[in-house]
Amino acid sequence: MTTAQPGWRDSARRIAPLAWPVFVGQVSVLAFGTIDTIFVARFAAGDLAALAVGAAAYITVFIGFMGVLVALSPIVGQLHGAGKPVEAGRQLHQALWVAFGLAAVGSTLLAFPAPFLALAQTSPEVEPRVRGYLLALAFSLPASLLFTLFRAFNTAVSRPKIVMAIQLGGLAAKVPLSAALVFGVPALGVPALGVVGCGIATALAMWTQVLLAWRVMRRDPFYERYAIWGRGLDRPARAPLVAQLKLGVPLGASILVEVTGFAFMALFIARIGTTAVAGHQLAVNLVSLLFMVPLAIGNAGSTLVAQAVGAGRHHEAARLGWHALALGVALAVAMGLVVFVLRRPLLALYTSDAAVLAAALPLVAWLAVFHAADAAQTIAAFVLRAYKITVVSVVIYVAALWGVGLVGGYWLAFDVGGHSPAALRGAPGYWFASTVGLVLAGASLSAVLAWVLRRQRRRAPDPAG
Repeated sequence: MTTAQPGWRDSARRIAPLAWPVFVGQVSVLAFGTIDTIFVARFAAGDLAALAVGAAAYITVFIGFMGVLVALSPIVGQLHGAGKPVEAGRQLHQALWVAFGLAAVGSTLLAFPAPFLALAQTSPEVEPRVRGYLLALAFSLPASLLFTLFRAFNTAVSRPKIVMAIQLGGLAAKVPLSAALVFGVPALGVPALGVVGCGIATALAMWTQVLLAWRVMRRDPFYERYAIWGRGLDRPARAPLVAQLKLGVPLGASILVEVTGFAFMALFIARIGTTAVAGHQLAVNLVSLLFMVPLAIGNAGSTLVAQAVGAGRHHEAARLGWHALALGVALAVAMGLVVFVLRRPLLALYTSDAAVLAAALPLVAWLAVFHAADAAQTIAAFVLRAYKITVVSVVIYVAALWGVGLVGGYWLAFDVGGHSPAALRGAPGYWFASTVGLVLAGASLSAVLAWVLRRQRRRAPDPAG
């Protein structure tokens, strides 16, 4: 007797409970940058330019290291699906050693940011503000990396709500801290620090999140099955460290290439002028808000696929992976079109500076296609990670996002060949090239995923058949 195969509705019902807490939590994380952008845009254009350059430098350092650490999620997800909780807890201990090493390297890079400043060719007015902002973030980076492990572990064991709750707590601390430190509180003797105040507020909020995460994992009986506490921190062990780095290094490299393809845009656009990079910062923040939806769906889909693979349910894993991709792209198309239509009033929420708004509007014109392609490549890459497939993403990202997006954008923006259309000189050239690069990355990764999922379906018969 043949029973009905679970379809789209069943997949959506399983993805949604994991996706919405990730969405809310990630929006709260993005709100850190949104709040800083809004506050600093109203403080001074020079500080907004410093925020764009400083944020690009920080993201370049943090994202690659974060990618190495989030490899914990598919590893723990498969162990969780296979019913091996103690081994999952031991993997967390080994990932902590990796985090400590990365934090030492990353904080040093942020405290001494000369390479980033040289790349951006920052003006004498902006440079000290960038340095102060990045120095504050050097103290924030260790907390951000430790919380990345907390998030990766809990996502893998289907507990995204506790992560969301702590991220919302961090945001609740961040808002008043940023307001006080950016604009100052004369009655309390707090000076107006501008963009540097944003960095200090972020550091304080992130360490608050880490302390809350530590308390949850110590007190909640849910974590007892993983034997995380009671024996001290495990010594570094070769096998689990190799597993973490074997998956994490290419994963970190792929995320680094993906993010720097856009972060370096800010550094190069900064050469054009303060207004250009300020407009770029507004457009980036708006696109980043939209990105939270496919990011949440990708996280949820990856978690479910990894757990199904660990349990040996390969046909179910393939179905969930493909449905996550289709659902995410459909939502991205709808959201991109809505924001494109409403781009003027949305950008006006950030600033009333007519010159900055005029610089941002042409960039957002690419948003509908940009966002749909971004959703496709993001979700496809997440599902591939659940199968521990990461190297192919590096190759595709280097060719599409660096080759087409970054190099092609530079060629157009600065009219290197002398034939760039007037409409594509400056920041719009970068956004056009990046959109083309994303389309190529999205199509390529989706094709790879389709091939992998076909293999998975052949690997195990349909249990409903």
